[in-house]
Amino acid sequence: MSTSHDTGRFDAALRSIALAANPEALFGPVRAGGTVPPAATAAYRRLARRVHPDLVPPARTAEATTAFTRLTELWGHFQDMVAGDLRFGDPTLVTRAHTYHVRGPLARGDVADLHGLRYQDGSGRDARWRDAVLKLPRAPHDNDLMRAEATALARIRERGHERYRAFVPELVESIRHRDAGTGVERRANVLTRLSGFHSLAEVRRAHPDGVDPRDAAWMWRRLLVAIGNAAAAGVVHGAVVPEHVLIHPEQHGLVLVDWCYSVTSAAAHTAPHVPAMVAHRKDLYPPEVADRRPAVPATDVYMATRCVEYLTGDRLPRRLRAFARGCSLPAPERRPGNGLALLGDLDEALEREFGPRRFRPFHMPTAPPRDAGHAARPS
Repeated sequence: MSTSHDTGRFDAALRSIALAANPEALFGPVRAGGTVPPAATAAYRRLARRVHPDLVPPARTAEATTAFTRLTELWGHFQDMVAGDLRFGDPTLVTRAHTYHVRGPLARGDVADLHGLRYQDGSGRDARWRDAVLKLPRAPHDNDLMRAEATALARIRERGHERYRAFVPELVESIRHRDAGTGVERRANVLTRLSGFHSLAEVRRAHPDGVDPRDAAWMWRRLLVAIGNAAAAGVVHGAVVPEHVLIHPEQHGLVLVDWCYSVTSAAAHTAPHVPAMVAHRKDLYPPEVADRRPAVPATDVYMATRCVEYLTGDRLPRRLRAFARGCSLPAPERRPGNGLALLGDLDEALEREFGPRRFRPFHMPTAPPRDAGHAARPS
Protein backbone atom coordinates (compact mmCIF):
# COMPACT_ATOMS: atom_id res chain seq x y z
CA MET A 1 0.00 0.00 0.00
CA SER A 2 1.34 3.37 -0.93
CA THR A 3 -0.36 5.76 1.51
CA SER A 4 -1.23 5.89 5.18
CA HIS A 5 -4.87 6.21 4.12
CA ASP A 6 -4.66 2.89 2.24
CA THR A 7 -2.90 1.34 5.21
CA GLY A 8 -5.71 2.45 7.46
CA ARG A 9 -8.31 0.87 5.21
CA PHE A 10 -6.24 -2.31 5.02
CA ASP A 11 -6.01 -2.52 8.81
CA ALA A 12 -9.72 -1.84 9.16
CA ALA A 13 -10.53 -4.59 6.66
CA LEU A 14 -8.26 -7.02 8.52
CA ARG A 15 -10.09 -6.29 11.76
CA SER A 16 -13.55 -6.65 10.17
CA ILE A 17 -12.70 -10.00 8.62
CA ALA A 18 -10.97 -11.35 11.73
CA LEU A 19 -13.82 -10.33 14.05
CA ALA A 20 -16.70 -11.44 11.81
CA ALA A 21 -18.68 -14.06 13.72
CA ASN A 22 -20.49 -15.17 10.58
CA PRO A 23 -20.89 -14.19 6.91
CA GLU A 24 -23.78 -11.84 7.61
CA ALA A 25 -21.50 -9.70 9.78
CA LEU A 26 -19.60 -8.79 6.61
CA PHE A 27 -22.17 -9.00 3.84
CA GLY A 28 -25.47 -8.18 5.52
CA PRO A 29 -28.52 -10.35 6.21
CA VAL A 30 -29.56 -13.22 3.97
CA ARG A 31 -32.81 -12.39 2.20
CA ALA A 32 -35.40 -14.87 1.03
CA GLY A 33 -35.60 -15.52 -2.68
CA GLY A 34 -32.34 -17.29 -3.46
CA THR A 35 -30.59 -14.20 -4.91
CA VAL A 36 -27.42 -12.62 -3.50
CA PRO A 37 -28.18 -8.95 -2.68
CA PRO A 38 -26.18 -6.44 -4.75
CA ALA A 39 -25.01 -4.77 -1.54
CA ALA A 40 -23.49 -8.06 -0.38
CA THR A 41 -21.59 -8.46 -3.65
CA ALA A 42 -20.34 -4.88 -3.38
CA ALA A 43 -19.17 -5.47 0.21
CA TYR A 44 -17.27 -8.58 -0.81
CA ARG A 45 -15.56 -6.85 -3.74
CA ARG A 46 -14.60 -3.86 -1.61
CA LEU A 47 -13.01 -6.06 1.05
CA ALA A 48 -11.34 -8.28 -1.56
CA ARG A 49 -9.62 -5.24 -3.12
CA ARG A 50 -8.36 -4.08 0.25
CA VAL A 51 -6.85 -7.38 1.41
CA HIS A 52 -5.80 -9.04 -1.86
CA PRO A 53 -2.23 -10.31 -1.38
CA ASP A 54 -1.13 -8.89 -4.76
CA LEU A 55 -2.11 -5.35 -3.73
CA VAL A 56 -0.23 -4.97 -0.43
CA PRO A 57 3.41 -4.34 0.44
CA PRO A 58 5.53 -7.51 0.62
CA ALA A 59 5.94 -7.13 4.37
CA ARG A 60 2.22 -7.57 4.87
CA THR A 61 1.57 -10.34 2.34
CA ALA A 62 1.16 -13.02 5.04
CA GLU A 63 -1.52 -11.00 6.85
CA ALA A 64 -3.31 -10.30 3.59
CA THR A 65 -3.22 -13.95 2.54
CA THR A 66 -4.78 -15.07 5.84
CA ALA A 67 -7.50 -12.43 5.64
CA PHE A 68 -8.22 -13.05 1.95
CA THR A 69 -8.55 -16.81 2.55
CA ARG A 70 -11.04 -16.24 5.39
CA LEU A 71 -12.93 -13.65 3.33
CA THR A 72 -13.24 -16.12 0.46
CA GLU A 73 -14.52 -18.85 2.82
CA LEU A 74 -17.08 -16.52 4.39
CA TRP A 75 -18.25 -15.38 0.95
CA GLY A 76 -18.68 -19.00 -0.12
CA HIS A 77 -20.70 -19.71 3.04
CA PHE A 78 -22.85 -16.64 2.37
CA GLN A 79 -23.62 -17.78 -1.16
CA ASP A 80 -24.54 -21.25 0.12
CA MET A 81 -26.79 -19.70 2.76
CA VAL A 82 -28.60 -17.72 0.09
CA ALA A 83 -28.92 -20.62 -2.36
CA GLY A 84 -29.86 -23.20 0.26
CA ASP A 85 -31.88 -21.02 2.64
CA LEU A 86 -29.40 -21.95 5.38
CA ARG A 87 -28.44 -20.37 8.66
CA PHE A 88 -24.80 -19.98 9.61
CA GLY A 89 -23.96 -22.31 12.46
CA ASP A 90 -26.60 -24.90 11.56
CA PRO A 91 -25.40 -28.31 12.79
CA THR A 92 -24.35 -30.58 9.96
CA LEU A 93 -24.69 -34.31 9.51
CA VAL A 94 -22.19 -35.77 7.06
CA THR A 95 -22.71 -39.14 5.38
CA ARG A 96 -21.09 -40.77 2.39
CA ALA A 97 -23.88 -39.49 0.18
CA HIS A 98 -24.63 -35.99 1.45
CA THR A 99 -23.92 -33.21 3.92
CA TYR A 100 -27.15 -32.34 5.70
CA HIS A 101 -27.81 -29.03 7.41
CA VAL A 102 -30.03 -29.72 10.42
CA ARG A 103 -32.71 -27.03 10.69
CA GLY A 104 -34.33 -27.95 13.99
CA PRO A 105 -37.20 -30.07 15.31
CA LEU A 106 -40.43 -30.45 13.32
CA ALA A 107 -42.50 -32.90 15.35
CA ARG A 108 -42.30 -35.33 18.25
CA GLY A 109 -43.97 -38.71 18.07
CA ASP A 110 -44.40 -41.74 20.28
CA VAL A 111 -41.10 -43.24 19.17
CA ALA A 112 -39.16 -40.85 16.94
CA ASP A 113 -38.43 -37.17 16.54
CA LEU A 114 -38.49 -35.42 13.17
CA HIS A 115 -35.91 -32.77 12.27
CA GLY A 116 -35.82 -30.59 9.18
CA LEU A 117 -32.83 -30.94 6.86
CA ARG A 118 -31.42 -29.15 3.82
CA TYR A 119 -28.98 -30.83 1.49
CA GLN A 120 -27.46 -30.30 -1.93
CA ASP A 121 -28.40 -32.88 -4.52
CA GLY A 122 -26.04 -33.17 -7.47
CA SER A 123 -22.96 -31.12 -8.23
CA GLY A 124 -21.85 -28.20 -10.33
CA ARG A 125 -24.50 -26.40 -12.33
CA ASP A 126 -26.94 -29.28 -11.82
CA ALA A 127 -26.80 -29.01 -8.00
CA ARG A 128 -30.11 -28.27 -6.28
CA TRP A 129 -30.91 -27.62 -2.64
CA ARG A 130 -33.61 -29.93 -1.33
CA ASP A 131 -35.64 -30.26 1.85
CA ALA A 132 -35.68 -33.49 3.79
CA VAL A 133 -36.70 -34.92 7.15
CA LEU A 134 -34.48 -36.78 9.60
CA LYS A 135 -36.47 -39.40 11.50
CA LEU A 136 -34.48 -40.32 14.60
CA PRO A 137 -35.75 -42.72 17.30
CA ARG A 138 -35.28 -41.55 20.86
CA ALA A 139 -34.42 -45.05 22.11
CA PRO A 140 -32.01 -47.48 20.45
CA HIS A 141 -34.38 -50.41 21.04
CA ASP A 142 -36.59 -48.90 18.32
CA ASN A 143 -33.86 -49.22 15.70
CA ASP A 144 -35.75 -52.21 14.32
CA LEU A 145 -38.70 -49.96 13.47
CA MET A 146 -36.46 -47.62 11.49
CA ARG A 147 -34.95 -50.62 9.71
CA ALA A 148 -38.44 -51.91 8.88
CA GLU A 149 -39.39 -48.56 7.34
CA ALA A 150 -36.22 -48.36 5.25
CA THR A 151 -36.67 -51.95 4.07
CA ALA A 152 -40.29 -51.36 3.10
CA LEU A 153 -39.66 -48.12 1.21
CA ALA A 154 -36.70 -49.60 -0.65
CA ARG A 155 -38.75 -52.68 -1.60
CA ILE A 156 -41.68 -50.60 -2.87
CA ARG A 157 -39.37 -48.43 -4.96
CA GLU A 158 -37.65 -51.51 -6.35
CA ARG A 159 -40.66 -53.72 -7.05
CA GLY A 160 -43.68 -51.41 -7.02
CA HIS A 161 -45.14 -49.64 -10.03
CA GLU A 162 -43.13 -46.57 -10.99
CA ARG A 163 -46.32 -44.61 -11.71
CA TYR A 164 -47.37 -45.00 -8.06
CA ARG A 165 -44.13 -43.85 -6.41
CA ALA A 166 -45.69 -40.57 -5.30
CA PHE A 167 -47.97 -42.44 -2.89
CA VAL A 168 -45.12 -43.18 -0.46
CA PRO A 169 -42.28 -41.02 0.88
CA GLU A 170 -38.94 -41.26 -0.88
CA LEU A 171 -36.14 -42.67 1.24
CA VAL A 172 -33.06 -40.51 0.63
CA GLU A 173 -30.89 -42.81 2.75
CA SER A 174 -30.81 -44.77 5.98
CA ILE A 175 -28.03 -43.82 8.37
CA ARG A 176 -26.57 -44.78 11.72
CA HIS A 177 -26.06 -42.07 14.32
CA ARG A 178 -23.67 -42.69 17.21
CA ASP A 179 -23.93 -40.47 20.29
CA ALA A 180 -20.46 -39.03 20.89
CA GLY A 181 -20.96 -39.00 24.65
CA THR A 182 -22.55 -42.39 25.30
CA GLY A 183 -21.55 -44.36 22.23
CA VAL A 184 -25.17 -45.48 21.79
CA GLU A 185 -26.03 -46.10 18.15
CA ARG A 186 -29.40 -45.25 16.68
CA ARG A 187 -30.64 -45.96 13.19
CA ALA A 188 -32.29 -43.03 11.42
CA ASN A 189 -34.01 -42.46 8.10
CA VAL A 190 -33.73 -39.42 5.86
CA LEU A 191 -36.94 -38.89 3.88
CA THR A 192 -38.07 -36.34 1.35
CA ARG A 193 -40.07 -33.54 2.90
CA LEU A 194 -43.67 -32.91 1.92
CA SER A 195 -45.36 -29.53 1.85
CA GLY A 196 -49.02 -28.56 1.86
CA PHE A 197 -50.31 -31.89 3.20
CA HIS A 198 -52.83 -32.61 5.97
CA SER A 199 -53.40 -35.87 7.79
CA LEU A 200 -56.85 -37.44 7.70
CA ALA A 201 -57.01 -36.76 11.43
CA GLU A 202 -56.64 -33.05 10.69
CA VAL A 203 -59.18 -33.26 7.88
CA ARG A 204 -61.68 -34.94 10.19
CA ARG A 205 -61.17 -32.32 12.90
CA ALA A 206 -61.80 -29.63 10.32
CA HIS A 207 -65.09 -31.32 9.35
CA PRO A 208 -66.81 -32.22 12.63
CA ASP A 209 -69.85 -33.66 10.83
CA GLY A 210 -67.69 -35.85 8.62
CA VAL A 211 -66.37 -35.33 5.11
CA ASP A 212 -68.86 -35.54 2.25
CA PRO A 213 -68.48 -39.06 0.78
CA ARG A 214 -68.25 -37.54 -2.68
CA ASP A 215 -65.08 -35.76 -1.54
CA ALA A 216 -63.79 -38.74 0.40
CA ALA A 217 -64.07 -40.84 -2.78
CA TRP A 218 -60.78 -39.67 -4.29
CA MET A 219 -59.01 -40.18 -0.96
CA TRP A 220 -60.40 -43.71 -0.72
CA ARG A 221 -59.32 -44.51 -4.27
CA ARG A 222 -55.78 -43.21 -3.76
CA LEU A 223 -55.44 -45.01 -0.46
CA LEU A 224 -56.31 -48.30 -2.18
CA VAL A 225 -53.64 -47.56 -4.79
CA ALA A 226 -51.05 -46.89 -2.07
CA ILE A 227 -51.68 -50.13 -0.18
CA GLY A 228 -52.26 -52.12 -3.37
CA ASN A 229 -48.95 -51.05 -4.85
CA ALA A 230 -47.19 -51.91 -1.59
CA ALA A 231 -48.82 -55.33 -1.55
CA ALA A 232 -47.69 -55.94 -5.13
CA ALA A 233 -44.14 -55.33 -3.88
CA GLY A 234 -44.60 -57.69 -0.94
CA VAL A 235 -45.15 -55.06 1.76
CA VAL A 236 -47.96 -54.63 4.29
CA HIS A 237 -48.04 -51.18 5.91
CA GLY A 238 -49.58 -52.42 9.13
CA ALA A 239 -50.58 -49.03 10.56
CA VAL A 240 -53.00 -47.37 8.16
CA VAL A 241 -54.42 -44.91 10.67
CA PRO A 242 -55.63 -41.33 10.04
CA GLU A 243 -52.38 -39.76 11.26
CA HIS A 244 -50.41 -41.72 8.68
CA VAL A 245 -52.52 -40.84 5.65
CA LEU A 246 -51.64 -37.40 4.28
CA ILE A 247 -53.61 -35.63 1.58
CA HIS A 248 -52.98 -32.52 -0.46
CA PRO A 249 -56.42 -30.89 -0.84
CA GLU A 250 -55.74 -28.75 -3.90
CA GLN A 251 -53.73 -31.30 -5.84
CA HIS A 252 -55.82 -34.30 -4.73
CA GLY A 253 -52.58 -36.00 -3.74
CA LEU A 254 -52.13 -38.70 -1.11
CA VAL A 255 -49.06 -40.08 0.61
CA LEU A 256 -49.07 -42.99 3.06
CA VAL A 257 -46.33 -42.32 5.62
CA ASP A 258 -44.76 -43.97 8.65
CA TRP A 259 -43.80 -47.44 7.46
CA CYS A 260 -42.13 -48.34 10.77
CA TYR A 261 -44.73 -51.00 11.58
CA SER A 262 -44.61 -52.59 8.16
CA VAL A 263 -44.00 -56.21 7.26
CA THR A 264 -41.91 -56.94 4.17
CA SER A 265 -42.09 -60.49 2.88
CA ALA A 266 -38.85 -62.49 2.78
CA ALA A 267 -36.86 -59.60 4.24
CA ALA A 268 -34.16 -60.07 6.86
CA HIS A 269 -34.95 -59.04 10.45
CA THR A 270 -38.69 -58.90 9.67
CA ALA A 271 -41.30 -60.79 11.69
CA PRO A 272 -44.49 -61.91 9.92
CA HIS A 273 -46.74 -59.94 12.28
CA VAL A 274 -47.17 -56.20 12.85
CA PRO A 275 -44.68 -55.40 15.66
CA ALA A 276 -46.77 -52.83 17.54
CA MET A 277 -49.99 -50.84 17.44
CA VAL A 278 -50.62 -47.10 17.57
CA ALA A 279 -52.09 -46.99 21.08
CA HIS A 280 -54.84 -44.41 20.55
CA ARG A 281 -56.05 -46.10 17.31
CA LYS A 282 -56.44 -49.70 18.45
CA ASP A 283 -60.10 -49.64 17.44
CA LEU A 284 -59.06 -49.34 13.79
CA TYR A 285 -56.97 -52.53 13.72
CA PRO A 286 -58.24 -55.90 12.50
CA PRO A 287 -58.21 -58.90 14.88
CA GLU A 288 -55.11 -60.51 13.36
CA VAL A 289 -52.91 -57.61 14.50
CA ALA A 290 -53.95 -57.79 18.16
CA ASP A 291 -53.60 -61.59 18.00
CA ARG A 292 -50.08 -61.21 16.50
CA ARG A 293 -51.02 -63.36 13.54
CA PRO A 294 -49.28 -62.82 10.17
CA ALA A 295 -50.03 -59.53 8.45
CA VAL A 296 -51.49 -59.87 4.96
CA PRO A 297 -52.59 -57.34 2.33
CA ALA A 298 -56.15 -57.72 3.64
CA THR A 299 -54.87 -56.22 6.90
CA ASP A 300 -54.24 -52.92 5.14
CA VAL A 301 -57.57 -53.13 3.28
CA TYR A 302 -59.35 -53.41 6.64
CA MET A 303 -57.54 -50.40 8.10
CA ALA A 304 -57.92 -48.27 4.99
CA THR A 305 -61.66 -48.92 5.08
CA ARG A 306 -61.87 -48.00 8.76
CA CYS A 307 -60.01 -44.77 7.97
CA VAL A 308 -62.63 -43.83 5.40
CA GLU A 309 -65.43 -44.65 7.84
CA TYR A 310 -63.72 -42.48 10.46
CA LEU A 311 -63.27 -39.67 7.94
CA THR A 312 -66.86 -39.60 6.74
CA GLY A 313 -68.52 -40.15 10.13
CA ASP A 314 -71.99 -41.55 9.57
CA ARG A 315 -72.35 -40.06 6.09
CA LEU A 316 -71.59 -43.08 3.88
CA PRO A 317 -74.69 -44.00 1.86
CA ARG A 318 -76.13 -47.51 2.18
CA ARG A 319 -74.41 -48.97 -0.87
CA LEU A 320 -70.98 -47.74 0.25
CA ARG A 321 -71.60 -48.88 3.82
CA ALA A 322 -72.20 -52.36 2.47
CA PHE A 323 -69.00 -52.13 0.42
CA ALA A 324 -67.09 -51.06 3.54
CA ARG A 325 -68.51 -53.94 5.56
CA GLY A 326 -67.25 -56.41 2.99
CA CYS A 327 -63.76 -54.91 3.29
CA SER A 328 -63.67 -55.05 7.08
CA LEU A 329 -64.84 -58.56 7.91
CA PRO A 330 -63.13 -60.06 10.99
CA ALA A 331 -61.53 -62.96 9.13
CA PRO A 332 -58.73 -61.75 6.81
CA GLU A 333 -59.29 -64.61 4.37
CA ARG A 334 -62.84 -63.34 3.74
CA ARG A 335 -61.75 -59.79 2.96
CA PRO A 336 -60.46 -58.48 -0.37
CA GLY A 337 -56.68 -58.54 -0.36
CA ASN A 338 -55.74 -56.78 -3.58
CA GLY A 339 -56.13 -53.02 -3.25
CA LEU A 340 -55.48 -52.37 -6.95
CA ALA A 341 -58.12 -54.90 -8.01
CA LEU A 342 -60.51 -53.59 -5.36
CA LEU A 343 -60.21 -50.15 -6.93
CA GLY A 344 -62.33 -51.28 -9.86
CA ASP A 345 -65.05 -52.55 -7.52
CA LEU A 346 -64.99 -49.27 -5.61
CA ASP A 347 -65.28 -47.26 -8.81
CA GLU A 348 -68.30 -49.32 -9.81
CA ALA A 349 -69.96 -48.74 -6.44
CA LEU A 350 -69.18 -45.02 -6.56
CA GLU A 351 -70.62 -44.67 -10.06
CA ARG A 352 -73.80 -46.47 -9.10
CA GLU A 353 -74.15 -44.15 -6.10
CA PHE A 354 -73.02 -40.79 -7.48
CA GLY A 355 -72.96 -41.16 -11.27
CA PRO A 356 -69.94 -40.69 -13.57
CA ARG A 357 -66.76 -39.62 -11.85
CA ARG A 358 -65.91 -35.92 -12.02
CA PHE A 359 -63.42 -33.65 -10.32
CA ARG A 360 -64.63 -32.00 -7.12
CA PRO A 361 -62.42 -29.26 -5.65
CA PHE A 362 -61.65 -29.89 -2.00
CA HIS A 363 -60.48 -27.23 0.42
CA MET A 364 -59.47 -27.18 4.04
CA PRO A 365 -60.52 -24.32 6.33
CA THR A 366 -57.94 -21.55 6.47
CA ALA A 367 -55.24 -23.06 8.67
CA PRO A 368 -51.53 -23.58 8.09
CA PRO A 369 -50.91 -26.78 6.12
CA ARG A 370 -48.55 -29.46 7.34
CA ASP A 371 -44.98 -28.83 6.24
CA ALA A 372 -43.15 -31.59 8.08
CA GLY A 373 -43.64 -34.36 5.58
CA HIS A 374 -45.12 -36.65 8.18
CA ALA A 375 -48.04 -37.08 10.47
CA ALA A 376 -48.56 -35.31 13.76
CA ARG A 377 -47.65 -38.42 15.73
CA PRO A 378 -44.72 -39.98 13.86
CA SER A 379 -43.47 -43.31 15.11
